[in-house]
Amino acid sequence: MSFAGKYELQYQENFEPFMRALGLPEDQIQKGKDLKSISEIVQDGKKFTVTITTGSKVVKNEFTIGEESEIEMLNGEKVKAVVQLEGNNKLVTQVKGMKSVTELNGDTITYTMTMGDLTLKRVSKRI
Repeated sequence: MSFAGKYELQYQENFEPFMRALGLPEDQIQKGKDLKSISEIVQDGKKFTVTITTGSKVVKNEFTIGEESEIEMLNGEKVKAVVQLEGNNKLVTQVKGMKSVTELNGDTITYTMTMGDLTLKRVSKRI
């Protein structure tokens, strides 16, 4: 299944408490919570380029399924991670005590990040 396309954030759950747990300053959390977010995914076989644009902030990550890559997290920290493909529609990685799952269902991508008992859920639709 191809993840390629542009997706616009429809809604998110637990953004503020999750960002606080990541250590983001309150002013950045308040600025970021209501900004429109566009994700663009380019897929070439097992190679992915994911660009997330939120307001003026752009985060671009490139990775290959099953290989260690450097990934920029939501708080700007860069970490080494291995992204795995589960089934044909889930990208899964574990990094710094967090589990990240990006699941594609039709024209909807659901991004779930879990840290302890806190879960951030973001749902985006293909545009």
